[in-house]
Amino acid sequence: MRPPADPRAYQIASLATLLAYGWLALGFDVGAVQIAVTLGAALAAQHAFGSAAGLPRFDPKSALISGLSLCLLLRTDEPLLAAAAAVLAIGGKFVLRVRGKHVFNPTNFGLMVLVLGTDAVWASSGQWGATGFFAFLMACLGGLVAHRALRSDVSWAFLASYAALLFGRVYALGDPFTIPLHQLESGALLLFTFFMISDPKTTPDARVARLAFGVLLAAGAYYVQFRLFRPNGLLWALFVLTPLVPLLDRLFPANRYAWPTGPRLEGDAHATTLAEAGPLAAHVGLR
Repeated sequence: MRPPADPRAYQIASLATLLAYGWLALGFDVGAVQIAVTLGAALAAQHAFGSAAGLPRFDPKSALISGLSLCLLLRTDEPLLAAAAAVLAIGGKFVLRVRGKHVFNPTNFGLMVLVLGTDAVWASSGQWGATGFFAFLMACLGGLVAHRALRSDVSWAFLASYAALLFGRVYALGDPFTIPLHQLESGALLLFTFFMISDPKTTPDARVARLAFGVLLAAGAYYVQFRLFRPNGLLWALFVLTPLVPLLDRLFPANRYAWPTGPRLEGDAHATTLAEAGPLAAHVGLR
């Protein structure tokens, strides 16, 4: 029987294509040195932490997703800080865990720790343009169709709730509806919605909990953006609210997602691999 496709391969292809298009055609303000340093640090950290945890093999896919996402969002004039963000992103998923799951989304954690700790790092929504936004939107929707195993319900719950809040705000203020339409035409919003909050390793296991989590993220992002008047409300909301996921998992227990690992020749290949790696690797997991 043919094993299920790993959705991370599509994510890597989409993010890499977007980064190349933004860098070459849209003039994203991220240099080749920062891109190389970020991706290199993410892969090196994945290898180092994986070896320390006793994982039986090196799997670069998750590290590439985190590194590419940081290249799209993180801005700094110091390449070493970009490398530090990548190491924090990968290290956080190995060290900060509750019941075997990450506490934070890796990309969000690496970025926000440095935003909080230094004034030399900031988050950029990017200059996407109408063409870039539409192309990325098609890539996101294509990914949901091609890989239905991804937990897209949390993405749709967030997007619907956030859009409702934006439209409700302009209706109450008597402003034109072109304002929320423009606010929704953001490549950073797509990246956040379809690549960050949909990560099955940092979202609740049960569907009802994921729907509630999506609504909470929308409310939190709206509050930060339009009540506290701080930029990057999406990133702040995810950073603050993700630690609630273990509580939601406890209140609404359900089966946990596992990335496809290949053909199952004798029993469950994922479980077999973890058993061979020892108890620490079983606690860390392959993602």
